[in-house]
Amino acid sequence: MARQEQVLVLEPQHELRFRGPFTDVVTATLKLGNPTDRNVCFKVKTTAPRRYCVRPNSGVIDAGDSVNVSVMLQPFDYDPNEKSKHKFMVQSMLAPYDMTDMEGVWKEAKPEELMDSKLRCAFDMPLENDKTHESESLPQSVSSPAPVKTELGAPLPKSATSAALDDGEVKKIMEECKRLQMEVQRLREENKQIREDDVLRKRKVTSVPAPHSSSSSSMATSGMMEEGLSTRLLAFCVLFFVIGVIIGKLAL
Repeated sequence: MARQEQVLVLEPQHELRFRGPFTDVVTATLKLGNPTDRNVCFKVKTTAPRRYCVRPNSGVIDAGDSVNVSVMLQPFDYDPNEKSKHKFMVQSMLAPYDMTDMEGVWKEAKPEELMDSKLRCAFDMPLENDKTHESESLPQSVSSPAPVKTELGAPLPKSATSAALDDGEVKKIMEECKRLQMEVQRLREENKQIREDDVLRKRKVTSVPAPHSSSSSSMATSGMMEEGLSTRLLAFCVLFFVIGVIIGKLAL
């Protein structure tokens, strides 16, 4: 006697597709529907039991109800040249009205009472253009921040960006530079006044010649000149130091 036709409705009907990458567990869902007015026992079998985990792999589907079966493919090294030969079989039978032990029912079932449906397995790897599309569809919030731009639209170098972010410190340096410039100007005026006083002293020494006075006057004059040179040298050193600090800050 021929076997009965499958009463369960399978979704999908003929093929279970697993989409990679297969470096982790990949799950496919098989829906089993029972459109009859009888409870139906089912059992899911596979030709590669070590490669798959099926939950639930057996049970009873009430009349007019359905069950979702999760078929989990374990990680493996995918070879696109290797054709999948894995298959699944959904076996079913009408549950007896007085069923108490489902395992006993399967053992006592007659061949003509069993129904089955077979599904093949297919493996799909995502294409390179799919990966590119996914990367392009990432939200803008996770992208790198836009570089600071000048008025002409060109991005500023990193050093200029850091200097722009440290305006407070640059302002302090500029104020200090201005103060030092004023100090240098004051020293220049003092140096000018010393020179004028020196000229006046020379005129007095010329009008009243005296050996001892001349010697004292020349010593005093040379001392004033050295003092003026030292003052100017100090002023220039301070000015060059400030300019060097400003250039160093802007170059960081």
